[in-house]
Amino acid sequence: MTPSGSKEKLIIANCSGFFGDRLSAAAEMVRGGPIDVLTGDYLAELTMAILFQKRLKSPEAGYVPTFFKQMEAVMAECLQKKIRVVSNAGGLNPAGLARALKQLASKLGLAPRIAYIEGDDLLPRLAELQDKGEPLTHMDKGLGLKQSGALPITANAYIGGWGIAQALARGADIVVCGRVADAALVAGPAAWHFGWQPHDWDRLAGAYAAGHIIECGAQATGGNYSFIEEVPSYRNVGFPIAEIGADGSFVITKHPGTGGLVSVGTVTAQLLYEIQAPRYLTPDVTARFDILHLEQVGPDRVQATGIKGEPPPETVKVCINTLGGHKNAMTVILTGLDIEKKAEIVTDTLFDSLGGRDRFRQVDIQLIRSDKTDPPSNDEAFAFLRITVMDPDAEIAGKRFSAKVVEMALANIPGFTLTAPPSDGSPAVVHWPALISSRHISQTVHLDDEVFEVRAMAPPPFVSSPEPQAEVLPPVPAGKTVRAPLGRAFAARAGDKGGNANLGIWAQTTEAYAFLSSFLTTPKLKELLPDCAPFEIERYELPNLLALNFYIRGLLGEGVAASVRSDPQAKTLGEYLRAKIVEMPESIILTR
Repeated sequence: MTPSGSKEKLIIANCSGFFGDRLSAAAEMVRGGPIDVLTGDYLAELTMAILFQKRLKSPEAGYVPTFFKQMEAVMAECLQKKIRVVSNAGGLNPAGLARALKQLASKLGLAPRIAYIEGDDLLPRLAELQDKGEPLTHMDKGLGLKQSGALPITANAYIGGWGIAQALARGADIVVCGRVADAALVAGPAAWHFGWQPHDWDRLAGAYAAGHIIECGAQATGGNYSFIEEVPSYRNVGFPIAEIGADGSFVITKHPGTGGLVSVGTVTAQLLYEIQAPRYLTPDVTARFDILHLEQVGPDRVQATGIKGEPPPETVKVCINTLGGHKNAMTVILTGLDIEKKAEIVTDTLFDSLGGRDRFRQVDIQLIRSDKTDPPSNDEAFAFLRITVMDPDAEIAGKRFSAKVVEMALANIPGFTLTAPPSDGSPAVVHWPALISSRHISQTVHLDDEVFEVRAMAPPPFVSSPEPQAEVLPPVPAGKTVRAPLGRAFAARAGDKGGNANLGIWAQTTEAYAFLSSFLTTPKLKELLPDCAPFEIERYELPNLLALNFYIRGLLGEGVAASVRSDPQAKTLGEYLRAKIVEMPESIILTR
């Protein structure tokens, strides 16, 4: 039932970038213009932990309920228009979601063919895999899972897109997956439609690049985009669409009449989001993001050509979540004069009443100075003292801690007040990224009464793509220099990768990139962002995108759910860098 070659392009739309994204987006994409496939990405490392908690309350839970609601609204239209639906909303329970969708279809008087894919859940196999020589070593700490004594609560491999391709080829109308690689939601349908083979590296690389661009929804269409003045409207920002060609080239666009923007800048921003090296590793192919050309080919239409692919690595990534104890935080507002002295009094009094800092496994104290001299308003006299504790004992880190903070209200510094009442805190879920050999991974596809296996292919001997020709950059612009924020010349995009963060920054002209690549070295970045200085930072150049990418190891601690940073997902890191004032050529500053 494959339409291989029946259309010159495959139109794939995204309707979700995370669990909690705009509920109406599925209907908007189905009704806003012609599409062939509707995809939705709902899973992040933190989401798996949230779904685990839901499944503890009900064995039939563990999937994303918002996807179910979206299908209630559009299932009939998708069947009528022959739109295939592919999603990772199965989370920890793809079989449960498939059953729920079948019940929904029956209620609606519909009969879609619904497939679900398993094989990513490794939690029941962890002991077996370790016995087979897979130590599940933490990718950053170098410590084996068994040595750590950690208690895993979820363990899911990032599987590839061939199970999706097979399910569609056998006639599935809806395919639900668990922890499939985000971009495989696009690569799987493309491989099915065009009849690609596993060794079609360049084509697969193109589809995975397109999938990476649209997987986070409106982040590719003007959302979270640095140059806000370029975006015509933030009302009803359209979700992204990838028009895939048979050769793996693609166009990124959105439905007409929607807000937002599709430009070389917005697409570059999403290409740089949550990556490490320019070689983008996936279960099916290694995509070369440094061998890729972007071109604006029309209003809200950006074409990508020339991407190269290489065989995938011999390993797949496994996202393990472990219980790391209990975390709680309280924020004291400090006002007016003697801020540092007041912070010292609060912390000294608090931990004396709690029996010392050593009572907790981890303590983090941050004094956030937002106060102003001679403040023009009450709020502008505030600084914030954020105290975070973490401990295996939920009682110690729970109300016992937060209640002691409250007890100080009338017996401590002048102006003592809090941003929130005391709380019990929450479990600290620690992210444990690991690699295992792909030979241990197979996908099981369930479609009606049929069950078939799709095994991960052993990659052939690695053959590198030709290195891109070195870009001949113009010299760094001479002439007058001025002190100005970096963001007046450059855009940035940052995100989380477990306990690490990535920070991409790019220019709009070759002259500006010539300055950026010579100026923004790793030591310079540490100088500009002193709170990042203690961490190991890797720097990568992507001259084809006029971009640099920095990978900051350990900045986010143990991952989103256990991080003590105010921004545990590093979402603000790019705008923080853009606010830094530096000396740079006046000629590269953008005029708006």
